Amino acid sequence: MLHSATGFDGAFTAPHRAAALAGRDILRAGGTAMEAMVAAAATIAVAYPHMNGIGGDGFWLIHRPGEAVAGISACGQAAGLATPEWYAGRGFAAAMPTRGALAALTVPGTIGGWEKALSLVADEKRLPLEDLLSSAIHYAENGIAVTGNQAQCTADKLDGLRDVPGFAETFLLDGAPPRAGARLCQKPLGATLRKLAAEGLSSLYTGELARTHAAFLEEAGSPLRLEDFAAYQARIVDPLHVETSHGRLMNMIPPTQGIASLMILALFDRLGITEGEGFGHIHGLIESTKQAFIKRNEGLGDPDFMAEPAQAWLADDRLDALAGRIDMKTALPWPYEPAEGDTIWMGAADRYGNVVSFIQSVYWEFGSGLTCPETGVFFQNRGAGFSLLPGPNQLA
Repeated sequence: MLHSATGFDGAFTAPHRAAALAGRDILRAGGTAMEAMVAAAATIAVAYPHMNGIGGDGFWLIHRPGEAVAGISACGQAAGLATPEWYAGRGFAAAMPTRGALAALTVPGTIGGWEKALSLVADEKRLPLEDLLSSAIHYAENGIAVTGNQAQCTADKLDGLRDVPGFAETFLLDGAPPRAGARLCQKPLGATLRKLAAEGLSSLYTGELARTHAAFLEEAGSPLRLEDFAAYQARIVDPLHVETSHGRLMNMIPPTQGIASLMILALFDRLGITEGEGFGHIHGLIESTKQAFIKRNEGLGDPDFMAEPAQAWLADDRLDALAGRIDMKTALPWPYEPAEGDTIWMGAADRYGNVVSFIQSVYWEFGSGLTCPETGVFFQNRGAGFSLLPGPNQLA
C-alpha cells in the first residue's frame, strides 16, 4: 500500500539522507525551496561524489506562485580551444576521450545555477549563504560514511580512474577503493566551500578559485582556460512541455535528456495501457523508450544549433506517427551499444508554494576523474558526449 506524506512546512526528497536533511533544515528555518535545494546540492556533492559534484552541471525546473514555470540551464560551454583539430593534434580524430584532462573540456556550470536560483529569492528574505553551505562544509571537513553504491562504483570504475591526476588521493583510502561505511574526508573541498560562502558563488568563475582551476587544468592538459570560466553564465529558459491524458508534463531543454523523457511518456500514453506491471506495460515502456532514443540520437544537440527547436518534436502529429511504429507484440532491435552515465535528482516544496525539480550531474560516474588537489573539485566529462565527426553533436 502506498501512502503520500503530507506536511505544512514543505517537503524534500534526495538520494542521500544527509542531503535530504540539509534541505529539510533550510525549509524548517523558513527558507525557500530554492535555498533548500542549494543546501542539498552542496551536501550531495560531498556525500555522493560518484554521481555528482560542484565540478559538474545543474538543471532546474522552478514553479513559483503566479509565475510561469522556469528552467535554469546551468550547463557549461566547451572550451574555446576545444575543436576537432585541437583533439586530432593530440591523437583523437574519431572519438572523444572519456577520462582525464582531455575529457575535462566544459566549464562546470552548477554553481552558476545555484546563484541564478538564489537570485529568484528576494534579498530581504534570503538566508545567508554560509547557512546554506554549512552542512556540506561539515561533512567535507569531518568526513561522511561512504555508501555501498559509491564503494562498488569506485571499485568497478577504478581501472579508468586510478591514474587520473588527483583522483586517487581524493577518493581512495590507503590506495584502495573505500569500503562501505568508511569515513571519507574531503578537507580541500571543505575549504573551497568556505571560500564560496565568504566570497560568493561567482568566485568559481571570476575569483581566486577560477584562477586556481584554470592554472591546474592547463597544466594537466585540459583545453579549459580562465577566459572560459569568465564567459560562462547560467541561463533562465522556457522548459519543454507536452500534453498527455494525465496533464501537462515539463522538462528541461537540450542538451539534457529532457526531450527524451517527455517523448517516452507521451508515446506510452498513446498506447492506451491501463494496467501496470504486465507485459503490455513493460513492453510498451521499453518500445516507447527505443523510439524516443532513436529520435534523440538523430538530432539532439546544442539547442542553439539544432536544425529545429526541440519543442517541435513534441507536436501531436509527430508523436502520433512515432507511436504508430510501436508493435505491441514484437520488440524493435536496438541498434546502439549501451553507454555509461548516471546522475542524481532531488525535489523540494516550501510553505510559500515554490516547487523545485533539480538534477546535478558530472555525466559519467566521477566525471573525467581529474581532481584539483588544492580545491578538492573534480571536473565533469560531459564533453565526452561531443563527436569529432560531422553530425548534430560535432565539437565546434
